[in-house]
Amino acid sequence: MTRQRPARGIALIALAALCFATMDTTIKYLGAFLPVLLILWARYAFQAVSMGIWLLRSKTAGFRTAHPRFQLARGALLLATSALSFFGVQQMPVAEFTAINMLTPVVVTLLAAWVLHERVSTLRWALVCAAFAGAIIVIRPGSGLFGWAVLFPLAGALTYASFQVLTSKLSALESPYTTHFYTGLTGALVLTPVLFLFSAIDTDGTLLAAPPQQLVLLLVIGALGTVGHLFLILALGLAPTATLMPFIYLQIGVAAAVSWAVFRYVPDGWAWVGMGVIAVCGAASAWLNMRKTAAHPATSTVAADTIAD
Repeated sequence: MTRQRPARGIALIALAALCFATMDTTIKYLGAFLPVLLILWARYAFQAVSMGIWLLRSKTAGFRTAHPRFQLARGALLLATSALSFFGVQQMPVAEFTAINMLTPVVVTLLAAWVLHERVSTLRWALVCAAFAGAIIVIRPGSGLFGWAVLFPLAGALTYASFQVLTSKLSALESPYTTHFYTGLTGALVLTPVLFLFSAIDTDGTLLAAPPQQLVLLLVIGALGTVGHLFLILALGLAPTATLMPFIYLQIGVAAAVSWAVFRYVPDGWAWVGMGVIAVCGAASAWLNMRKTAAHPATSTVAADTIAD
């Protein structure tokens, strides 16, 4: 059994938040120069190659999977989430996008109630309503701040919640490192023919014409996504998920800080209020979900992983 080290787990969660917030900001920056589809492909290709090398050198994990359909479905859902994130962050500030995307725990609650017919307590319904109220404060419909672009993080929260529900049922049956490899492989295999179909590799301003600095940033994005999730995996092995959940929402603050450093953008007062409401409600929902997981491990539908890659 892994020794519990909460302080180290929290530190790894903070590092994961830094990785993902930096990745999103880099994606937004690089999207002004390269096709987003190419950036998305590079992120998953890097993960597939790096995790493949990891498994070749590993003495405890391997390539064999007992549930290939699960790996394919899981990889496809996470690819959809990433696609919505990569394209959506081009249309919205990173901090606001991150906050809305982190509605995932409350969306999991909705899916558990509507799709799986689980009983949801009054408190959890209250947190769902409050979290969506926070999203409304950030979005402010009719204000013209973001327009249709808010559909990206909202849809991303839905696809990632679906990913969580699926993962929570079967994740214990596979090595997380093997699953991490197949997640990258699924994304790379799906995206490669699409990339060639849209000629994203051999047209002006794309991969073959990109300067070295942009190629380095492509590798950085792949590394940040891959390493960030490894930090998350390691953190979950060092501390109870309920302990780690509130710290996952550090990603909102880190996203705001990194976005300011690169773009000099600062969310307005109402955006901070809405992001705070989402963070509090999301963390509380996740904590309640994890407490239910501990009490009913055989029937719970909620996964431990809350940060999308």
